[in-house]
Amino acid sequence: MSDIWNFMDKAIEYAKISAASNPFDVPVGCVIVKDNKIISYGYNSRESNCKVTGHAEIQAIEEAEKLLGSYKLQGCKIFVTLEPCPMCAGAIRAAQIEELYFGAYNLSDGAAGTVYNILYPHVKVFGGIKKSDCQSLLKDFFEKLRNK
Repeated sequence: MSDIWNFMDKAIEYAKISAASNPFDVPVGCVIVKDNKIISYGYNSRESNCKVTGHAEIQAIEEAEKLLGSYKLQGCKIFVTLEPCPMCAGAIRAAQIEELYFGAYNLSDGAAGTVYNILYPHVKVFGGIKKSDCQSLLKDFFEKLRNK
């Protein structure tokens, strides 16, 4: 169980990088793990790169695909600070990632069971990991955005 917490801590670190990189990017971080080692990471850069696919999960999946030389990421687990949207959930499923761990629930667009359920039964989903830490990042971001 401690590995799960450590991997989510790394995802949170990447969310903080996202927040520091561009004040308009929603701070979401992600890591992909294989054989108990982080093989790739990503953070939200949609605004900074003017790219609709600039989500943390997509970046991490693309990096893992290059590293492994395949779009099939079997045996991999993905850790993300916010429940994936439909686009990212579809990519997770298509990449054949076996397990998803996420922090904050995405009440408006969550596709891992909150609003949509794109991953069941293909991907094991574990939500609410370090939920309060992940929610705090989002809450702080939206408060700062409203005050600008």
